[in-house]
Amino acid sequence: MSLKFRVLCLAAILLVSTFSFAQTDFEVANNAYAEGRYDEAAALYQKLIDEQPSAQAYYNLGNAQYKQGELAQAILAYERALRLKPNHKDAKYNLQIAQARITDNIPEQDFFLSVWARTIRNSASENTWLICSIALFCLALIGLLLFLLGRELWLRKTAFHIAWLALLFSLCTGLNAYSLHQRDTLRNEAIITQGIVNAKSSPDRSGTDIFTVHEGTKVTIRETIGEWANIHVGSNEGWIRLQNLERI
Repeated sequence: MSLKFRVLCLAAILLVSTFSFAQTDFEVANNAYAEGRYDEAAALYQKLIDEQPSAQAYYNLGNAQYKQGELAQAILAYERALRLKPNHKDAKYNLQIAQARITDNIPEQDFFLSVWARTIRNSASENTWLICSIALFCLALIGLLLFLLGRELWLRKTAFHIAWLALLFSLCTGLNAYSLHQRDTLRNEAIITQGIVNAKSSPDRSGTDIFTVHEGTKVTIRETIGEWANIHVGSNEGWIRLQNLERI
C-alpha cells in the first residue's frame, strides 16, 4: 500500500469523523431542548454557531432562548437566521410571535414603496440575487446579438425587447445584491438587549431624554461616536450607549 493511498484514507477517515462529531453535537443539543434543558441546549447551539454559523442553528438557538423568556436574544437569533436564509418560514413565524410579546412593537414608518422594495430584497440571499443578475445580463447580451445579427424582422423585435427587459431586471437584481452586501458589511440593524433604554438628544450623559425603547426592539444605527450610537426607530431618532444593543 503506497504512502499516498494511506494519506488519502486517513484524510477521508478524519473528514467522516469530523462530520459525525458535528452531527452528534447537533443531536445532543436537540435532545437537550426536547427534554426541557433549554439553557444547556442554547449553550450547545451557540457552540455550533461559533464553529460554523447556520440558519438552522440560529433558529434552534432562538427557540431555546424564547423558552427561557429571553425575548431580545431570541429575536436576535431569529433575525440572524433570516439573514443567512431569508426564506426560512419557521424563523419568520417565530420572529413574529416573539415580536408580538415585546413592549415596543413599532411599525415601520417608511414610504410603502421602500418597505415593499426592502421586502423583495430580503426574500433572497446576496448570492442568489448576484447569480440572477449575471444570468439576466448574459440573456441581455444574447438578445442584443440576435437583434444585431438576426435577419427576420419578428426575431429582431423579439430579441430587442428581451434584451432591454433582461438588462433592466439584471440591474434591479444587481442592486439588490449590492444592497444586501452593504447591509451585511455595515451591520447597521440591531436589537435592544437591555430592559428599558432612554434615548438622549446628544451622545453624552447630560443629553435630554427624548424617547424610550425597550428590550427586543429592532433599531437602525445611523452613526456611532465612541461608546454611543445614533439610532432610528419608527419616527424617532436619538443616542444610546452601544452596550444597550447588539448588531444583527
